[in-house]
Amino acid sequence: MKSAHFILALSVLALASPFAYASDPSPLQDFCVAINDPNDAVFVNGKFCKDPKLAKADDFYYSGLNIPRNTSNPVGSTVTPVNVAQIPGLNTLGISLARIDYAPNGGLNPPHTHPRATEILLVVEGTLYVGFVTSNTDNRLITKVLYPGDVFVFPQGLVHFQFNVGNTNAVAFAGLSSQNPGVITIANAVFGSNPAINPDLLVKAFQLDKNVVKNLQSKFWWANN
Repeated sequence: MKSAHFILALSVLALASPFAYASDPSPLQDFCVAINDPNDAVFVNGKFCKDPKLAKADDFYYSGLNIPRNTSNPVGSTVTPVNVAQIPGLNTLGISLARIDYAPNGGLNPPHTHPRATEILLVVEGTLYVGFVTSNTDNRLITKVLYPGDVFVFPQGLVHFQFNVGNTNAVAFAGLSSQNPGVITIANAVFGSNPAINPDLLVKAFQLDKNVVKNLQSKFWWANN
């Protein structure tokens, strides 16, 4: 059963590959393994890259996505990203992957956006209520309940979420059309910014009492990846 899950997860990468061309620039060479020290690198296609002759298998490798993550946190979910920070060989390739674990009975990957990527989500365990909101002025909510084997796409930049409506753990894998898709969690950005946004601004924007705004700003906002 577990092997079947990983076969399904691999299909996420295959399905995500057509989106890659819509985000990060296409590479001008076979690969460009990211490196932090420019003294040991060549400058290719706008990035410092390891000399291709020095590339090794570990530059293109990550292990551990089969391991369930701890979801004992305020939102009941944990995202395990596999992007260029984990696999330097992804640099310039325009694709990345994530595992998302959800606690039973309400585990939530809260409303967020990926500014640089479209996301395609594959459910391998559990039942998820997912959706996204279209841009102004329609702000239309598009949702679906997903079961194991189901796939759903979140267009680039749109606010989206996943919510575990089942009474068991849920697991999903996401393919993203960027080596570094970025994430902006709405609640964190609005009420947990550093420094804090002027409460008077938020009172007017959200039509809330000032005490409510200050209470929201005082909370610990869980920064899910």
